[in-house]
Amino acid sequence: MRGLKVALLIGLGITAFLAAPVYAQVENPQSGSVGMQGTISQPPPARGATISVPGNGQTFRAIPTTISGLCPGDLLVKVFKNNVFAGSAQCKNGSYSLLIDLFNGQNDLVARVYDALDQAGPDSNTVTVTFVDEGRGTTSRPTLTSNFAKRGTNPKQELTWPIVLSGGSGPYALSVDWGDGSAADLRSLGFPGPFDIKHTYEASGVYNVVVKVTDRDGGSAFLQLVAVVNGPLSQDQQGGSSEQDSGNGKGKTVILWQPAAVAIPLLVATFWLGRKYELKYIKKKIENGDRPF
Repeated sequence: MRGLKVALLIGLGITAFLAAPVYAQVENPQSGSVGMQGTISQPPPARGATISVPGNGQTFRAIPTTISGLCPGDLLVKVFKNNVFAGSAQCKNGSYSLLIDLFNGQNDLVARVYDALDQAGPDSNTVTVTFVDEGRGTTSRPTLTSNFAKRGTNPKQELTWPIVLSGGSGPYALSVDWGDGSAADLRSLGFPGPFDIKHTYEASGVYNVVVKVTDRDGGSAFLQLVAVVNGPLSQDQQGGSSEQDSGNGKGKTVILWQPAAVAIPLLVATFWLGRKYELKYIKKKIENGDRPF
């Protein structure tokens, strides 16, 4: 009996030791399962996007300008003008399209794809175009940019997006089309600088967000962005693995079951050793003329 107790204590100790890290590492088991989590890295995209429109050497006298081309998979496409972020679009069915504004004078346009881990793929072909703002002269036009080409949220939760306005002359008229069929947000900005736009989506999906600002002299700036509204987890997503994005957290979450597979055989082996110890203990008691229990 004593040996059996020893075996049980050892087995429970081993099981607790192996199980402890499992629960300690799962602070928020969104998959509904208990297991160890690990991040699996992946290489950046090997194929880049292309710019088909506009053509190299074109001259524009009005904005916005449509940028479109081919792209691989369902990656995010960011467009840059003179190395400044100009807008983003989600690659869909092998192509993308978005509206951007241009700097006065020469603009070198480049498209770059990004995966879910925000890893950049190769640059596209460079397309050089010229914008002639005949009505502004030397006066600077307003420009819009953001550190976030893509933002995620959940349905019925407010999404906040930081934007930076520069150039032009205040006051400014701001318009935001959130891409979900709701009325555009309209407001006035007195001065250039950082500001936030906010919206609450009712349904999951991928939406094109178009921000437009016009200064007091009629100069306009455009910025197209991508909003991703998460949907509820399906039964398939509640299995062994799920893919997480982030806002800024990135990677694939994998549930590992090795601790349970190791603990069960060890528990059986420990019980068998304890049982063997108990029989040896009883035999020794009998040989010494003592009561075994």
